Amino acid sequence: MLTERQLLILHAIVDDYIRSAEPVGSRSISKREDITFSPATIRNDMADLEELGFLEKPHSSAGRIPSQKGYRYYVDNLLMPHHLTADEELDIRSIFSDRIQEVEEVIQHSARVLSNMTSYISLVLGPEMFEASLRNIQIIPLGKSSAILILVTDTGHVENQTIAIPESIDASALERTVNILNERLMGVPLYKLRHKLKTEVANVLRAHVQNYEHIMQMLGSSFDIEKSEKVFYSGKTNLLMQPEFRDIDKVRVLLNMLEEDDKMQHILRSPHDGIQVKIGQENNLEAFDNCSLITASYSIGGKHMGTIGILGPTRMEYRRVIGVVDTLSKDLTKLLTNLYHQS
Repeated sequence: MLTERQLLILHAIVDDYIRSAEPVGSRSISKREDITFSPATIRNDMADLEELGFLEKPHSSAGRIPSQKGYRYYVDNLLMPHHLTADEELDIRSIFSDRIQEVEEVIQHSARVLSNMTSYISLVLGPEMFEASLRNIQIIPLGKSSAILILVTDTGHVENQTIAIPESIDASALERTVNILNERLMGVPLYKLRHKLKTEVANVLRAHVQNYEHIMQMLGSSFDIEKSEKVFYSGKTNLLMQPEFRDIDKVRVLLNMLEEDDKMQHILRSPHDGIQVKIGQENNLEAFDNCSLITASYSIGGKHMGTIGILGPTRMEYRRVIGVVDTLSKDLTKLLTNLYHQS
């Protein structure tokens, strides 16, 4: 167990290193107003903290830097809650001040604001379409031979595609078809739409719509919904401003990983509520060995739908980033839930 003095020194070293990105020496620690110990006493405790694995000594430096174990202890035991400043609250409110009606727009805007606020990379995992359910279908004619088919999900997501309208289908048949589709398919998970259309809905169309075979042909593969999530990124170039990533090869490896959507989706999926902090090797990904990932989930209508996160160096402003991510995830949940009820 660390002594109270060691806790103060560890806290001071982590804070100073986060701010300066330079190894911290005993003399600079002794000059802090909240530290009353002599440089010699501080050096002894720094040596003990290094032996315990909380600090590391870079080559050719008299100072120390936090180890991943040190960061972990700092995050779990030493952080005080961060209260957003007026400017930070204004930045977050900007996400919700615009009249945004589509979930995807909200997610994209959130990613941009988050990266701008933190100067790190923001990652936002959008709702998984595979698990969404159908709320509404519209077919809007573009002319005599084509129309736009619009699917609106219970998460507020909108999918649209152009379809061909057979000559045998008039406006009244198209209207009856849309009414039947909405009556029979509302609330059905997207991945079950095609099966439901071919079985139950086809029988209803046969009974109420002439040339129903042409209707089925028109709909074709429109309801083939593949399992898909989308990761939105912002601020990838922020990496270049961090001294830890002056090594171009290190940056390249990390950016290449961010292009692997399947892996990033897996990393961002979380069954847990609240803030999650993974430091360095805790990410179980070599490309992230020098990074920390802070995430929080958001929900729509009480259902866990996605994740927002910040990726930065292990020398991250944990207290501030945790406060921003926590606040944004809660506000995002409120906004999306409101959109859900308004739709």
